[in-house]
Amino acid sequence: MNPAELRNPYAGEPLTEDNVAADPLDQFAAWLADAVGAGLPEANAMVLATTGADGWPDARTVLLKGYGPEGFVFYTNHTSQKGRELAENPRAALVFPWHAIRRQVRVRGPVERLGAEDSAAYFHSRPYGSQIGAWASERQSGVIPGREVLRKRYAELSARWPEDGTVPLPEFWGGYRVRAEEFEFWQGGADRLHDRLRYRRDDGTWIIERLAP
Repeated sequence: MNPAELRNPYAGEPLTEDNVAADPLDQFAAWLADAVGAGLPEANAMVLATTGADGWPDARTVLLKGYGPEGFVFYTNHTSQKGRELAENPRAALVFPWHAIRRQVRVRGPVERLGAEDSAAYFHSRPYGSQIGAWASERQSGVIPGREVLRKRYAELSARWPEDGTVPLPEFWGGYRVRAEEFEFWQGGADRLHDRLRYRRDDGTWIIERLAP
């Protein structure tokens, strides 16, 4: 990196109201493609923030497994901490932290659980080991005495459901959909004058607003 880049690491084309898509999903698709094209590892990784009935916020990284007009989809254990918090307060925020290309996308909205049919379709598309692993981690977020407990449980379950058979969908595991009501597209700007464009719904129409950095 040359001295000029060290002084101004965010140099580049600004993000303006004129060069973004009218629909935030189109803008998200373009940026996700850029992140994939740039070779970012796990470009579909997103931070999921939730809040339970106790008011304490929690955040962790999960993988985006689908998105569209209905929302952003991920899968997890319903009895995990995030699952319990989403049952208590079905609202969430997402962050796609594409630091290497100096971009970030934030999404907020209500959350709904997917039906068993949709969850089963995705579950059975996963590698065999991941399916058994979901069963082995039935007590996700719970305290366990050691890793050997997981390995023993994995061995028991793989003997019950061999790889040449069908692993049933756990009743405690499935998908969630975050129905996006607000997006923010952040792009690094020179002199810390970062670009922040927010999309929010207004009577079914997306309104684009610029936020101060």
